[in-house]
Amino acid sequence: MISFWIKKVPFFIAVLLGLIGMIFYLFQALPGPEQILSGQRTDKATTDAIVRDLGLDQPVYSQAISYLNDVSPISVYSQDNTPNGIKGIEMKLRNHSVWIKWPYLRRSFQTKRLVSEMLSEAFIGTMILAFAAILIAVVIGIPLGVFAARKEGSFVDKSIVAFSTLGISVPSFFSAMLLSWLFGFVWNQYTGLPMTGSWRELSADGSRFIWKPENLILPAFALGLRPVAVFIQLARNNMADTLKLDFIQTAKAKGLSTKKVLWKHAFPNALNPLVTSIGGWFSSLLAGSFFTEYIFQWKGLGKVTIEALQQSDFPVVMGGVLFTACLFFVINTLTEVLYVWIDPRLRS
Repeated sequence: MISFWIKKVPFFIAVLLGLIGMIFYLFQALPGPEQILSGQRTDKATTDAIVRDLGLDQPVYSQAISYLNDVSPISVYSQDNTPNGIKGIEMKLRNHSVWIKWPYLRRSFQTKRLVSEMLSEAFIGTMILAFAAILIAVVIGIPLGVFAARKEGSFVDKSIVAFSTLGISVPSFFSAMLLSWLFGFVWNQYTGLPMTGSWRELSADGSRFIWKPENLILPAFALGLRPVAVFIQLARNNMADTLKLDFIQTAKAKGLSTKKVLWKHAFPNALNPLVTSIGGWFSSLLAGSFFTEYIFQWKGLGKVTIEALQQSDFPVVMGGVLFTACLFFVINTLTEVLYVWIDPRLRS
C-alpha cells in the first residue's frame, strides 16, 4: 500500500504544476484586476499603485515562481517580505525564513480575506450538496437497476432503461433550471420549495444563521439526476450478467429464496464497477457543481469561483481550481484503495 501512495505522489505533483502553468497562461489574456478595482475613470497613478501592490508589474515567470513558492509546503521568504496569513512552522536563516506550512493561497483582490478561509467555508456547502446528490443517486439508481435486471426484457426493464438514457442525456445545468422553475416557481404553492437558497442564511436582523434544509432538495436532485441514470444502467447491466453465471443457477437449484440469491450472492459480485463509479461521480460532483450552485445561489466552491472569475479575482479562482484538483486526487485515490479492499484478487 505504501508503494501505491509513493507512485501517486509524483503524478499528483505533475498535475498541480501543469494546472498552475495553464492557469497563469490563460489569465494573461484576461483583463487585469487593476481595471476592475480602479474603475475606468481612475487616474494612471492610482492604477499603477494597484499594479505594484498586487505584484502585477513583475514578469509572468517571476509571478509564477512566487505563486509556486506560496502554494508549496516548503517555502522561503525574506524576513521583511513574509506574507501575512501564513500558517505553519517558521525557521529563521539569516535574512530569510524557511516555512513548513499549509499552502498559502493569498488574499482575495476584492475582499482582502484569505482565500483559504473563503474556500473552507464554501467547501462545506459543496460537500453537503455533493453528498446529498450522491446519496440520492445510490438510493434510487442502484435498486432500480437491480429491479430492471431481475425483469430483463420486460416492459418495466425497457421503461427504466429509457428513463436512465434520458437522464444521461440531460445536462445538469438544464435540469437545474427546469427543476428550479417548475418546482420552485410554477408549483411552489404545492411544494413550498424555494427557487434559490443555500444551506444556511442570515436571519432578518443579521444576528445569526438559520439552517435551511429545504433549500437542499432541488439542487441535490438536479445534481444527482445524471449519476442516478448512470447507476441504473451500471447496476442493471452488471446484475443481468451476474444472474446468468453458473454459481447463481446453483444457488437457485439449492432452493434459496430469490431475495437471498439476488442480494447475498449476485449483488456483491456486481458491486465493484459500482464502487468505482460512485467514487468517480462523487469527486465529479464536488468539482462539477459549479453551474448548479450558481443557478440555485447555493454557497459553495462553484458559486464562489464563478463570482470571483466575473470580478477578475484571480487568487480566488486559482485557489478554487487547485483545491478542486486536490479533491479529485484524494477521492479517486481512496476509491482505488476501496476497490482493492473489496476485491482481494487485485491485491497481488
